[in-house]
Order: sequence, then C-alpha cells, then structure tokens
Amino acid sequence: MRITSILSAALVASPFAVSAAGTLGFAVGNTNPDNSCKSQQDYEKDLDALSGATKVVRTYTSDGCDTARNIVPAAKAKGFQVVLGVWPDTEESFAADKEALQAAVPGNEDTIYAITVGSESLYRGNFTGEQLLEKINEVQEMFPETMIGTADSWNKYADGTADPVIRGGVKLLLVNAFAYWQAQEISNATATYFDDIMQAFNHIQTISGSTETPELWNGETGWPTDGGSSYGAAIASTDNAITYWKSGVCGMLDWGVNVFYFEAFDEPNKPDSIGQDGSAANEKHWGAYTADMKPKWELSC
Repeated sequence: MRITSILSAALVASPFAVSAAGTLGFAVGNTNPDNSCKSQQDYEKDLDALSGATKVVRTYTSDGCDTARNIVPAAKAKGFQVVLGVWPDTEESFAADKEALQAAVPGNEDTIYAITVGSESLYRGNFTGEQLLEKINEVQEMFPETMIGTADSWNKYADGTADPVIRGGVKLLLVNAFAYWQAQEISNATATYFDDIMQAFNHIQTISGSTETPELWNGETGWPTDGGSSYGAAIASTDNAITYWKSGVCGMLDWGVNVFYFEAFDEPNKPDSIGQDGSAANEKHWGAYTADMKPKWELSC
C-alpha cells in the first residue's frame, strides 16, 4: 500500500487533532563505544552530529553515568532541549535520579523540555497505573514548572492499563510503537505503526476528554540496520530501516505527531537482550547514525 493511501485513511479515521508537521527527536545513550560514560564534551559531539536533523533528544536516566550533570550543560551550549529520565523501578534508582535532578534542573528549566518517570514500567508489570502515578506526582511536586510524564508501550495505553495515569492529569505521555517488535514484514510495518499510534492516542484522548492535554509524543520507534537481529518476519537491514524511515517516521511527522527515533547512534558496546524464550537479540545496530556519528541515510523528510 502506498503511504499516501495509509495517510489518507488514517486522517479520515482519526478522532484526534492533527497539527502542522511534528517535531523529530532522537534517543541518545549515555555511554561511548568503549563503554565509558559520556562526558559533557562527548554529548556536545553527539549534538553537533544531530544538529542538522533535530534540536531535541531524550535520555533514560538522570543519575546513571552522571547523565543529567553532563548532558544538560551540553544541550544548553548547543541550543538543544533534553528530556531527562527517571527510573522509579527500585527505591535506590528513584532516589538517585531525584537527587541528580535536584542538582540539574534549577536554572536550566528552558533546556530541560520534560522529565519522564518510568520507561515501559507498565509494560514490564513493575507498577500498577496508580503506583506509577504516585511516582510521577512526586517528581512533579519537586519541579512544578517542568513538564513531567512517562513513557510506555502503545498497548498499555490502548488497553486501559495506563488509565489512572491519564486521569491523574499527567502533562506528558510518550507512546512507544515498534512494528519490528510485532514481527511485521516491512511491507506492512508503516500500517501497523500508524494503527498502534492511532489506538493509543485515541484511547488517551477519550479518557482525558481533551486533544490538548496531555501532550503526546511517539516516544520510540525504529528499525535495526545491517548487522542487527531479525525478529520473525521483521528483517533487520539498512534498506528496510530506510523504507521504514521514509514511509513510517516521515509519514508520522507529516501527520503532525512528534516522534523520538530510537536511536541516534549505534551502540557496539550494548549487550544482547534475552527474550522470554531465551533467544538473544543483537541491539547494537539500531542507530540512524553509525557509532562514529555518520548518518546511514538522508535524514530529511
């Protein structure tokens, strides 16, 4: 199916507001290829490489590898905004990330676009919706002028698991959606991606009763390139990643949805992930850029 057909059908069916072109951002890791923690200077190099494609990035922790302490001044120096992350899954990580934020946020509110509390915590079953809302509200009380939210898988929004978070007035929700992890052939990947986002956004806006709040982003999407692991009918290849970028990511941006692409750079130091069936998946080659910061394709839409 041509992307224009997908977009036309989606727009007709869409129950939620569509704006001008969406904003593109990238997820960035906090370690170098040699597994050392990134310094402020390392992040500045990252942002220089990304500056032709975006001015906003997201992270997954604030304390780990001194992420907040190093990326915030780098972002400020390079004219970027950053979404910082908090891991609430253990009391130790939650306390450490809050302490890191207390040092990083004051005076940098213009640079810190938002803070996400949890990354697929509901998907993993680490919290109920009510429990996650308590964690989000705790961070929101610490930083009342900063947008606080969470990131989770599209199906946890669509199936009602996140309803307490939505009803709780959270300001930002990131919706992750990977046709790849649904084992879709590349020919059906864009349609699957759009359907996932439509289901999640529709449910969120129905529960919230608003198309304005919470602010919604596609929090993660992407496709592994050459050297990555395939997943069922989803074949890892740079050609397929380019196809997904042009039809799916660019199409979503054209539809007016903000998108964080996962991820900016390859991470050759990243360990394999182990699935529930015990199989290992190589996650070293998800970057739109190589580990030495060269784009793998033309990133404009």
